[in-house]
Amino acid sequence: MAKFFIELEHEAEKSACLRAAQILLKSGSHYLTNADFGCLDGVHKAWITVDVTNKEEAKAILPPEYRSGAKIIKLNKFTLAEIEDLLAHH
Repeated sequence: MAKFFIELEHEAEKSACLRAAQILLKSGSHYLTNADFGCLDGVHKAWITVDVTNKEEAKAILPPEYRSGAKIIKLNKFTLAEIEDLLAHH
């Protein structure tokens, strides 16, 4: 499994924030019901981290109305040894 970071943006109106939260909470998906929102700080986005096989699987978790606008980013971590090895080759 790989880890993916999903960012969902919505309009800045209060009704859009509430609608986005409602859609994600009503989905029943563990991933979506645990989304973090930035609305109260003026950032009208929701963020979700998922462990799935690939980007297509991450996108499939989302409600259809959010799939086309979602940013899905595969996450990785580096060890110090990996960084040193990469730096030695550059």
